Amino acid sequence: MTSAVTTDTSARPGYGQLLRTPDALSFLLPGFAARQPFAMLTISIVLLVQHTTGSFGSAGIIAAATGVAMALFAPQMGKLADRIGQSRVLVPVVLAHAAAVSALTALALLGAPLWALALAAIPAGASVPQVGPMVRSRWAAKLEGSPLLPTAAAFESVTDEFTFVVGPVLATFLCTAIHPSAGLITEATLTIVGGLLFAAQRGTQPKPVARAANGEKHPSALSFPGLRVLIVAFIGIGAVFGGMQVSLAAFSEEIGNPGANGLLYGVFAAGNMIAGIAMGAIAWKIGPRRRLMLGYVGLTAAASVLWAVHSAVLLGALGLVVGLCIAPALITGYTMIEQLIPAASRTEAFTWLTGAVAFGQAGAVTLAGRLTDAHGSSYGFLVPMAATALALVTLVALRAKLAPKAPSRIVNSSAPAPAPASAPVAAPAAPSISRTRVNERGMGHRVPVTVD
Repeated sequence: MTSAVTTDTSARPGYGQLLRTPDALSFLLPGFAARQPFAMLTISIVLLVQHTTGSFGSAGIIAAATGVAMALFAPQMGKLADRIGQSRVLVPVVLAHAAAVSALTALALLGAPLWALALAAIPAGASVPQVGPMVRSRWAAKLEGSPLLPTAAAFESVTDEFTFVVGPVLATFLCTAIHPSAGLITEATLTIVGGLLFAAQRGTQPKPVARAANGEKHPSALSFPGLRVLIVAFIGIGAVFGGMQVSLAAFSEEIGNPGANGLLYGVFAAGNMIAGIAMGAIAWKIGPRRRLMLGYVGLTAAASVLWAVHSAVLLGALGLVVGLCIAPALITGYTMIEQLIPAASRTEAFTWLTGAVAFGQAGAVTLAGRLTDAHGSSYGFLVPMAATALALVTLVALRAKLAPKAPSRIVNSSAPAPAPASAPVAAPAAPSISRTRVNERGMGHRVPVTVD
């Protein structure tokens, strides 16, 4: 580790130690396969529909319908998983998603009208299994109070980034080298196999909690203002993913080398993964809110010059920089959930962020598709620039909502259940607040132990 770690009482535990956690691989491996749909679905739809209609604009509309449906239904799926259990939610969802994707693929190949494809895209998006948030919740339940928990948060973010390296590149190869429908067929297959295997691991899932200890219903994760600010930031990140997918595909068509799309997007996604690995290894001395702001400033700056690049080599290099800038913002946003949201609503909170990425991706795919059809790929790259700039303005204006004091309010307002674990029965509230304040003070100095 870096020398900064020596000033702390303990160093960040490594990824190897994390993976030796009992039963961890039992849900990590099937979880990796089952989370591919999120990375493969949009680009597979864009490539298939563009092939059958000849229009990136039409492809963007169908992909947007899928993304909006996912953004709307993902939080409901997360809330249901918190209340009745992950496995009971996943099994029917996985089967429904495979059926919906199969129907959408068949309609596209049969030349169905755009409205029919849009209708078929809605259940395909609504049923995307929210495996990534469920894996995060399993880590949180399994490692509660352990110094391995921050390492798990970093590992999950690296896994997400690796998914975005593998998924789009695999989908592009399948659609361009084998058949335009091969991407969606593979996506549906991975959903069934990985999703059912993941759902079978019932022993590692968090216990469902229908009500708080006082008998009242748990508040919605969306009721916490910090989450709402993060949602805006993640919409901007999703717009980068969506705008890059469409614009890079259009750019590859313009230079007469459609297969270059997979390589260019792979370089962009590889930047995400490299930065994600670094984020998990660095012993940070600055708090998560500041890291989020700095990461987003870098992302906005890098996305603002994409439109001006007309060389494949330069575009690949700049795409790598954009990818390197996404990871700090994305990872920090996910890890802040632990401070902003009570445990009983965290799966829902994670799915709100996942849905925000999907929503931003959907809007960007639609707008970028229309712009590239009308004016070329350079105009499509304006979408990530505008989206990140607007999100950055929102983050700066509402940064107080992400202040470290938020967790103490959550300890008071959430279920009293966590208090007895760390406080005498006679006075549960005060010790919980005290513990939280220790964490708050540690955010700027002991991040390797307490955060991300």
